[in-house]
Amino acid sequence: MAGLKLENVCKRYGAVQVIEKLSLDVADGEFVVFLGPSGCGKTSLLRMVAGLEEVSGGRILIGERDVTTAPPGQRNLAMVFQHYALYPHMTVRDNLAFGLKNLGVPADEIARRITESARMLELAALLDRKPGQLSGGQRQRVAIGRAVVKEPGIFLFDEPLSNLDAALRGRTRLELAQLHQRLGATMVFVTHDQIEAMTLATRIVVMKGGAIEQVATPAELYRRPATKFVASFIGTPGMGFVPVSGVSAASGEGGLAVVTVPGGGTVATRVPLGGLPASGLVLGVRPENLRVSADGPLRGRVALVEFLGERTLAHLVLGDGTALIATVPAGAVSPRMGEHVAVAVDVAEAHLFDEAGRAYHALEAIA
Repeated sequence: MAGLKLENVCKRYGAVQVIEKLSLDVADGEFVVFLGPSGCGKTSLLRMVAGLEEVSGGRILIGERDVTTAPPGQRNLAMVFQHYALYPHMTVRDNLAFGLKNLGVPADEIARRITESARMLELAALLDRKPGQLSGGQRQRVAIGRAVVKEPGIFLFDEPLSNLDAALRGRTRLELAQLHQRLGATMVFVTHDQIEAMTLATRIVVMKGGAIEQVATPAELYRRPATKFVASFIGTPGMGFVPVSGVSAASGEGGLAVVTVPGGGTVATRVPLGGLPASGLVLGVRPENLRVSADGPLRGRVALVEFLGERTLAHLVLGDGTALIATVPAGAVSPRMGEHVAVAVDVAEAHLFDEAGRAYHALEAIA
């Protein structure tokens, strides 16, 4: 196995700078996910690691070896693509063996690797079938198996679940997590799907515009987002943001900030006042930390009520036009569309963001 190190990696397509001086360390055995919207540079970065795209600047190291200019076959890695790319005229067994035969691996070693990967991925009963006889999930498992038999130092996954339906995605996510536990291998996974990232990763690299916004564990990203972009991108539904018209110090609270919100109400946050700008702030709170309550400082009109089984969400429009999603407490009567309601804030989980998007967290928020 091996770790991965990116040192000031750049990528340009002509005059267009896609990635600029990006640095990252991936430890041996980590499962790291590159997460971000389309066009953020995550696939370009993965393809540079794989050797499928030239690096415009910087270095890529696998283990202690500089592979920046090395061809893909000399990088000790295996890649699983979004499209299965299986040979349709070959059986599953032959698809798994094909790359190993080209590398000159002895026949008995090929047989051992195929047997082991088929056991891990539950492919033993499918070895003599051709891809056209397999379901989408089975074909994706074969594509993963083709990577496993190479016994690489690093596995690279380029949105491998995006062609599967919802049920298969959930099952294949579990299989990938179990595969990582069994192999203890270094895995780098690219996706725009935050559920995949949150359920698979030991660390997530959130990207925007070719740069890293934050690198952290799933729990830290959710509870202590470094920027407003991360806060809005992580979570379903995402964090809600309320403009702040004034900031003052709470009395007897050790210098914590009290913010004025639309309608004139105030929220006594757990965010330290020191270091906060005097203007341009927004209050950020997740829907589960906003609840419909008669004595809340936020007030708005109900635009939609969503019943999701385990919880009910009220979509609100505040007096200044700000859209916000709050939770209806369990057992409470759901508000009606058009009704005006008040919303209370769990101040221990409230954040403030400045005009540049930098986050200021509550003292008691859990990292």
